[in-house]
Amino acid sequence: MIEKVLVRKGYSFKTKITVKSLISLGLVALAVALPQIIHAATGQAGGVQWLPMYLPVLLGGCLLGLWWGLGIGVMSPIVSFLITLAFGNPMPAAARLPFMVAELAVIAVIAGLFGKKISVNGWMAFPAVILAFVAGRTAFMLLALIFQAVTPFTPQLIWSQIQTGLIGLVLQAVIVPFIVMGLKVLIDKDNHERLNDGEE
Repeated sequence: MIEKVLVRKGYSFKTKITVKSLISLGLVALAVALPQIIHAATGQAGGVQWLPMYLPVLLGGCLLGLWWGLGIGVMSPIVSFLITLAFGNPMPAAARLPFMVAELAVIAVIAGLFGKKISVNGWMAFPAVILAFVAGRTAFMLLALIFQAVTPFTPQLIWSQIQTGLIGLVLQAVIVPFIVMGLKVLIDKDNHERLNDGEE
């Protein structure tokens, strides 16, 4: 959706990269900050329940498309881990980090695949978010099954966490599409006003 706006405004390639980079950095920063806020407000279990890091990654995929979304999905847990490690309490934990990188990468890719459709019809953000969540959680479960002998994560534990996170999943399945659709309305309104100004 952002790409369409940048093309419509006739920005240069360098400007497009700059804008997308700034948006990506902002979303990664949000992905680092949100879990801290949720954990401070609800305790250690809040992350599993509300899935705060997932929201910026979903937005990244929906707004910026597959590749930029993938970058946000991969970098968010890594940056969060490195920053929080410096304070002695890494988040996510080292054992969970590879799983989260893989899961968020899948979520970002699926959401990003809907990017062009969303730029045409904002409501497509709903299936994008739902399918992204299903694919991401499935990937996490499969990885836990494959590597259960060498990690603390068993399929039973992951299934329990998936059930705990249903509240956050449902909430984000509503919030993220409405944010995306709201931005699309603002973008379309701005474009309509520019066209009208041009006609005058």
